[in-house]
Amino acid sequence: MDSIQKSEIPAPERESDIEKHAGVTEPSKPEDESAVAEPEQPYSIFSKREKKLITFIASLTTLFPPLTGSMYYPIITELAGDLKVSITKINLTITVYLIFQGLAPSFIGNFSDEVGRRPALIISFVIYIAACIGLALKGTYTALLITRCLQSAGSSGTIALAFAMVSDIVTSAERGSYISYVQMGWMIGPAVGPVLGGVLSQYLGWESIFWFLTIFGVVVLTTCLIFLPETSRKIVRNGSIPPQRWNISLLAYLHLRKSRKSGHAIEKRESGVGAKPRPNPLSSLKLFFDKESCILLLYSGLIYTGQYMVLANMPAQLQGKYNLNTLHISLCYLATGAGIMSAVTFVGPVLDWNFRRHAKRLGIEISKDEQQDLKGFPIEWARLQVSLPLLCISAAAMVVYGWVLQARTSLAAVLIFALLTQFGIASSFSGFSSLIVDLNRERAGTTTAAMNLARCWMGAAGVAIVNPMSNALGIGWASTVIAGSWLLFCPTVLWAIKCGPKWREEKGLKNATIPEVSIESAHNAGHPQTHGKLVTDDSSSSKLWEQHRELGSQVTGSRDQSYDQGSQDRECDLAILRSSAGTGKRSTRS
Repeated sequence: MDSIQKSEIPAPERESDIEKHAGVTEPSKPEDESAVAEPEQPYSIFSKREKKLITFIASLTTLFPPLTGSMYYPIITELAGDLKVSITKINLTITVYLIFQGLAPSFIGNFSDEVGRRPALIISFVIYIAACIGLALKGTYTALLITRCLQSAGSSGTIALAFAMVSDIVTSAERGSYISYVQMGWMIGPAVGPVLGGVLSQYLGWESIFWFLTIFGVVVLTTCLIFLPETSRKIVRNGSIPPQRWNISLLAYLHLRKSRKSGHAIEKRESGVGAKPRPNPLSSLKLFFDKESCILLLYSGLIYTGQYMVLANMPAQLQGKYNLNTLHISLCYLATGAGIMSAVTFVGPVLDWNFRRHAKRLGIEISKDEQQDLKGFPIEWARLQVSLPLLCISAAAMVVYGWVLQARTSLAAVLIFALLTQFGIASSFSGFSSLIVDLNRERAGTTTAAMNLARCWMGAAGVAIVNPMSNALGIGWASTVIAGSWLLFCPTVLWAIKCGPKWREEKGLKNATIPEVSIESAHNAGHPQTHGKLVTDDSSSSKLWEQHRELGSQVTGSRDQSYDQGSQDRECDLAILRSSAGTGKRSTRS
């Protein structure tokens, strides 16, 4: 055997496919003529209008985690008084909320990758609504602690699911815009949450906050049940395969009934579409062992920690330096919300434009209906070339924000620089989010869960230290330290930009576990060239032996004495087959 190559050839599902891969072929003819004649399928069959509807619903669902957390802050003292416990104990409910907010998406995101986005989203909302009802009904402190954990577990998975749905339906060429719109929901939540919480608690009591969240949750859940289709590519592929009958929206169900009555043929779902679900909640942790993903996850978490620290510290600073009441402090958050909203509308189109610009420079044709192969494409630079300058703007604005706040200058100046800070954070984080999903687009739910884990747990640590740090150093130096941490660790991101393409190539070679065995010794006597593509299936090594024997029987008829010198070659072939049986990837059977 002269050459041994590895390639990612899908496992054949019928004997004819095995024969086709292992059989004798002429060099001038393609190995699979039917594949050449078959037109390429678009990446997604959803129309632009349907994509916008899915993105809008996804953005709505991402409002819940930050909204639920930030609306809770104005009622801490009221809860402590009503339940007759200390504020420290009430703060413990915030701690467990953040812990579950980082942990739960690892379960929900991976579950959605295996079973479907829709079922995962519905289960999340059912848990969330039940928890909100429990919180609205006055109970004991223990009940508050438990229901707060359930509320976090139900709401926090929506961010992972929203990013995954967008990854299912759009290619890398337009992902920047769509992810920015999804990001609008969960980044604007911390800005408007305190306003809603302050108004509701002041005029209707703290229980009204949880009744409001219950009603809002029911409305969004109903919207999902009626309009939201299943998008998981493991379930529906590009949308052309119908999902399970229990997993269709009400709108799709009515359409199917109408089609049946009119006598139109309806495509049936193949019983074997998609692999058998095997959720693994720890799979999101695996991304932290990938060099490039780990750097980007931790750095994006550091960026978002800065946002958490600014928003969490604003009430104490504004009350202490400007003597504002709860309602007025809540209204100041509108400035940060405006910064986030303007970032979302600005950065998405810019990210897509920069992606197309790099593709044009490399002579790569971009199609919104086909997923681009990122091999050899500088996707890191295409995304972060926009994000890093905006992060520098945010760092500068944060430093100025801290010092004008410490100097007690005009409140308008404080709010302007708070707006610019949030604009830069939201803009830069959008680029990092798009890049992380681009690098792991086959497991978008799990990837977003890992992003959420880094963001929430690092943010929880930042919130815990921001008030003591501000009291010890002053808000001016505290803001300088936050901005300085971004610049301090920025070289790690530059390292990822430089080495990312090489790391991706190495990872691709490592994951290419399906061998292509080329035996050219048989051609010395002028026989047609024979390439044996042996497909490994972990179900049993006996199938490997059958393929090898079939290949051997085809070659035996045409080989001559020049091939008989290959007894050592055959032993090498068998060794490779035995090794492949232990390392090959399990194929998906229809």
